[in-house]
Amino acid sequence: MKIFREIAFAAALVLTVGPVAAAEFKPSRPIEFIVHTGPGGGADVLARFISQLVDREKLAPVRMQVNNKPGGNGVTAMSYVVEKKGDVHAIAIFTGNWMSNPLLQAEARNTVKDMTAIARLVIEPAVIVVKSDAPYKTLADFIDGAKKAPGQLKQSGGSITARDNVVRQLLMKSTGANWAYISFPGGGERIAALLGGHVTMMVLEPQEAGEHIRSGSMRVLAQVSEKRLPGFPNVPTLKEAGFNVPNVAQVRGVLAPPGLTPEVVAYYEDLFLRVSRSAAWKKYLDENQFEDGFQKSVELSKFFDEYTNQMRGILKEAGAKLVR
Repeated sequence: MKIFREIAFAAALVLTVGPVAAAEFKPSRPIEFIVHTGPGGGADVLARFISQLVDREKLAPVRMQVNNKPGGNGVTAMSYVVEKKGDVHAIAIFTGNWMSNPLLQAEARNTVKDMTAIARLVIEPAVIVVKSDAPYKTLADFIDGAKKAPGQLKQSGGSITARDNVVRQLLMKSTGANWAYISFPGGGERIAALLGGHVTMMVLEPQEAGEHIRSGSMRVLAQVSEKRLPGFPNVPTLKEAGFNVPNVAQVRGVLAPPGLTPEVVAYYEDLFLRVSRSAAWKKYLDENQFEDGFQKSVELSKFFDEYTNQMRGILKEAGAKLVR
């Protein structure tokens, strides 16, 4: 009887342990890391930092390869991700405009809810900057200049649904000022347009502006954040500068194509949890004035709904025409 009990116990172990081990997932070829901007944009910079960190600290058995898919104000990348349904070797950086795009663009047929939520990583403030030799010392100076020459001043930015344009729309509506918005596919091009004197102002993340601010080629007029950032203690927030407009949060994280199994989701969720706990990542957040916004898949899926509803309200206030 003892022998039969031991055989039964061993069989039970096979039934309970065997399938779990078989279900474990690890990537077997390079991971495609999809970015909706051209080189130099905030999402591109973040994706390349993560891929280098993962490789340097051997957090994955394979390398990550960044694949830039600009176009259509993010629509191209979103469609590309959805079309890769079931591809376990593809992930993408999402930003806030992946949620606002479908609210404003009828051609944006896919939403983040059509994809697989993996992890939210950071919440990013922004700064409003001009070239260092511009005549504007404060945001109020710039607004006054825009009022005196309607439509003549220019702002470089990303897609029309990106945070930089939403901030512009809110400021124009609240002040009566008006200035042009010039869209560029990559962050490097947007910055070059400012430094070359082709545009007057930018709204961008400290991550993108950092070296230019430190070198003195850019001047910060205001911060798009709830409170002053440690790196800019003498620069007012929008509200402190006298502009009572909503704070438009920028979020970045990772999602994947639809149709992935829970085991694949768990692998990537754990990978980015380990990324978020690394010393290199914490240093990166501090250097770029980012807030740690880590959320796992289930919480991120709920956040998608909350953020979309919040952006719907902000865009209505900005006077945007919604299609959903």
